[in-house]
Amino acid sequence: MPYPNLTGDENAIVEMARDFSRKRLAPYALEWDATKHFPVAEMKEAGSLGMAAIYTREDVGGSGLRRLDGVRIFEELAKGDPVTAAFISIHNMCTWMVDTYGSQEQREEWIPKLAPMDVMASYCLTEPGAGSDAASLSTKAERDGDDFVLNGTKQFISGGGASDLYVVMARSEGEGARGISTFLVDKGTPVSPSGRPR
Repeated sequence: MPYPNLTGDENAIVEMARDFSRKRLAPYALEWDATKHFPVAEMKEAGSLGMAAIYTREDVGGSGLRRLDGVRIFEELAKGDPVTAAFISIHNMCTWMVDTYGSQEQREEWIPKLAPMDVMASYCLTEPGAGSDAASLSTKAERDGDDFVLNGTKQFISGGGASDLYVVMARSEGEGARGISTFLVDKGTPVSPSGRPR
């Protein structure tokens, strides 16, 4: 069903996402689900079309679109494969967080890799005892010299194990939501002898 009152550019974005979804996702979605296949190549192709940094600023490689454009893109992707659409939306959220809250150095380091999905990102909030309630999470971030040591358990992380960058919520100060900090954890981050990321 066509969207009402779209501009020419908005309609072109929807048609691009719809065409990609019909050709590159829909024909394979059931097979991917049955074989537990994570379609990295197709997601990188989506990234090359601007769908991995939709509402991220253009100065570091984002598409510079609006959240509403993202909603339309995700809707079209979900018609072809809801699972892939969900992960691409999570990746976009991670990219946006780096763009919005990261330092300029972090933006310049990560977004040019996140935008084409050369690097895939996962959001790590949910915990066994807290669910997705950020104010109740118990993963701790303890300063150790110039580093932080993260200690805790996350679960239900979409893309966990396949992603290259993890946006991790951890408690760095007191109780409640104000004690939470966000950390960018590269997949290759060293693990301390106790098994904790450093």
